[in-house]
Amino acid sequence: MTSSPDPSKMRGALFALLAFALFSTHDVVIKFLGGSISSPQIIFFSVLFSFPLIIFMLIRDADGGSLRPVHPWWTAGRTACSAISGLATFYAFSVLPLTQVYPILFSMPLLITLMAIPILGERVGLRRGAAIVVGLAGVLVVLQPGAAEISEGHIAALVGAVGSSLNSIIMRKIGRDERTVVLQLYPLIVNLLVMAAFLPFFYVPMELVNLGATAVVAFLALTAVGCLVIAYREAPAVIVAPMQYSQIIWASLFGALFFDETLDRMTLIGTAIIMASGIYIVLREERRGGRSTRPVQRSRTRGGTATTLRVADYLGLKHRKDGRKE
Repeated sequence: MTSSPDPSKMRGALFALLAFALFSTHDVVIKFLGGSISSPQIIFFSVLFSFPLIIFMLIRDADGGSLRPVHPWWTAGRTACSAISGLATFYAFSVLPLTQVYPILFSMPLLITLMAIPILGERVGLRRGAAIVVGLAGVLVVLQPGAAEISEGHIAALVGAVGSSLNSIIMRKIGRDERTVVLQLYPLIVNLLVMAAFLPFFYVPMELVNLGATAVVAFLALTAVGCLVIAYREAPAVIVAPMQYSQIIWASLFGALFFDETLDRMTLIGTAIIMASGIYIVLREERRGGRSTRPVQRSRTRGGTATTLRVADYLGLKHRKDGRKE
């Protein structure tokens, strides 16, 4: 006798798929804008448009205290990582085919697991260590060093993946001590100020449709994060996290429809290797349960989105209110 599927887990999986479909649409709009507008200008206006809704959402943070961070240096490092990774990833989406950016961003679970060793004191056994090596080899297959030219866009995508991974690790280190409003407002304000400083060098007059598109970027990112919050509350990370790889399907579809892009064989092979390694790491951490700090599962977010709140912050707030630790 077979048991019926868990409705809650099914809802979680569906909301995760919807979230990553929205993220992919968000990336398509960025690529469209990147054809005529610089990344700093795109980020500046998308952050500006996201502020009213973000402020409204952060009002829900009822934790007492000031806006002074408990861990100022870690907070400064996380803020810098947020600004750098957002700018790098926006640039990568602007100049590279979507199907080349996503495989590099898919290396985040591998990078997070690797960075967790010195920063979180995580122990990585032989199997997970092998998965990291295999996954990073997959990144090399995508980049094809020596056989294909590695452009500034590829380097930017790597910087975005590394910066987002470090951002997630720092979040896990200080997230239990810092207020959600502190964790979110500092990166947003710095993103706005830094990109504003770049504007005199890159600004071009924007048509109304492009200005509206930056507002769409903010809306899509915030909506996608909301869907991910629901997904992670309905289903465990072992179900939700692998859904991010559905973005390669959207990338192939959108790339072919709007940008005349194709998925070449080496990129497909490298992507498959990276996906397999990432899924294996998530499965291993799920089996280990409480015996591990589980850095990948605790990094509930997506890299390269400069305009949004992070999923882990919402979930961390919920756990603090419930008096429980993740």
